[in-house]
Amino acid sequence: MIDFITACDYLGTFAFAISGIRLASAKHFDWFGAYVVGVVTAVGGGTVRDILLNATPFWMEQPSYLVISGLALLYVIAFRKYLIRLNNTFFTFDAIGLGLFVVVGISKTLSFGFPMWVAIVMGTITGSFGGMTRDILINEEPLVFRKDIYALACVFGGIVYYICLQLSVDEAFTQFFAAVSVFIVRVIAVKYHISVPALKGED
Repeated sequence: MIDFITACDYLGTFAFAISGIRLASAKHFDWFGAYVVGVVTAVGGGTVRDILLNATPFWMEQPSYLVISGLALLYVIAFRKYLIRLNNTFFTFDAIGLGLFVVVGISKTLSFGFPMWVAIVMGTITGSFGGMTRDILINEEPLVFRKDIYALACVFGGIVYYICLQLSVDEAFTQFFAAVSVFIVRVIAVKYHISVPALKGED
């Protein structure tokens, strides 16, 4: 039986892969191109995190992440008419993946003995770098650099994680609360158009 953090990792991989494949389909990529975008979206942030932690990138130790990304491609192919017509499909899967990956990144960093502030940074990297790479591949302005509350939602989730640890909340509940908090912040920010002020240069 898989533990909660592994479940988060697999579900996050599936959700992020779908978000990448969904955007690739909008750009009319072929199946292989869409799969590549999905894989990069799913493993990009975790790969950067593991390199910074001086660890072997997680997807190189077992093929399950590539398989899950393949299943995400099949899912999009099977339900493409339904998914492509829904404008909020990308947002939903991206927000779910973001929350789950933040928790995975924080948990792994803490297991390596790093302090909480480093774990929050690594959680943010795990959640956001895959999406940033995805946007670059499909020739879009990276979402993390726009006014949207994106990376800051990851930081908020990290703070929730830290508070739960200080309150001696059960580890599984801590991870659950942190992941949900990231998702909620993303939803509220988009629903009510809450954003970070843009930095404007001189006219």
